Amino acid sequence: MARISILAALALAASAAASTAAGAQTASPPAFPPHQAPGYYRFELGSFDIIALLDGTHPFDATGLAVGAKPGEVAELLARSYLTSPVEGGFSAFLVRTPGKLVLIDTGAGDLYGRDGGLLVSNLAAAGITPDQIDEIYLTHLHRDHVGGLMRGGQVVFPRAIVRVSREDADFWLNDANRRKVPAFLGTMFDGAQAMLKPYIASGRFQPFDGTAPLVPGITPVVAPGHTPGHRQYLVESGGQTLLIWGDTVHVVPAQFPDPAIAMKYDTDPKAAIVSRERAMAQAADKGWWVAGAHIAFPGLGHIQRTGKGSYAWVPANYSLNRIGR
Repeated sequence: MARISILAALALAASAAASTAAGAQTASPPAFPPHQAPGYYRFELGSFDIIALLDGTHPFDATGLAVGAKPGEVAELLARSYLTSPVEGGFSAFLVRTPGKLVLIDTGAGDLYGRDGGLLVSNLAAAGITPDQIDEIYLTHLHRDHVGGLMRGGQVVFPRAIVRVSREDADFWLNDANRRKVPAFLGTMFDGAQAMLKPYIASGRFQPFDGTAPLVPGITPVVAPGHTPGHRQYLVESGGQTLLIWGDTVHVVPAQFPDPAIAMKYDTDPKAAIVSRERAMAQAADKGWWVAGAHIAFPGLGHIQRTGKGSYAWVPANYSLNRIGR
């Protein structure tokens, strides 16, 4: 009798398993969240840690915004990379952990580009960092997609950080009299800079800098005007390794690397922007520097290679779960 009961139980279990398997074949597959994995990427530069942080991506009209390109040139260069305009460009910031400070370079777009930005804080958290740990913030310039992360939902994001930018950029974008000096579509850059910096100015935590002396040991501002009057790059040096965090030196990799003479309508002085870009590319290529670009496909880290007279190629960092940079 016991044997019959055991056989009956096994039969029932087999029947239940078959029913479950049949149901699994007809059930809908699980839904996946409409986002990528957390957007942070860490590597070592000498004794410093560098963490690339994605704030979001935004469609960029590469053909319509190009200045000085030959007819059809930008579209042709994009096609070589299997791209068409508009190109989805990134908003990236870069955290530098020195032995004494946590320094964030740029803050992304935050709320100022709607749903296209605003991931900085969550990606900081994924990397194990909270906004109140940030000691200083260095801005390459005061355009909305670089200052927007200073505030979220009308609240200060970084409660103790000192915010620094070149005095030239501060004097330009925080003075409404300068609106007449730029195209009307750049008026929102004044609005964004003034709104995002207002609480930091009020609390005495906005400190523009002059000159090119290191702001902390190992991080030195580099004069690179053109995109904005006071646009700065930051040279990060540790243990014989060098990283150039260059802000908006390049907007469209497939176009501006092979032809650095292509400028963008967002540049307040396109000729100066071209000079700054050509200088940075030549130095980085000749000296083997790492480069970090705010609008280069995430993580925006790599090297520059000469491909001809006055033309270059972007060589992205080889993805690694281990240490790179040394």
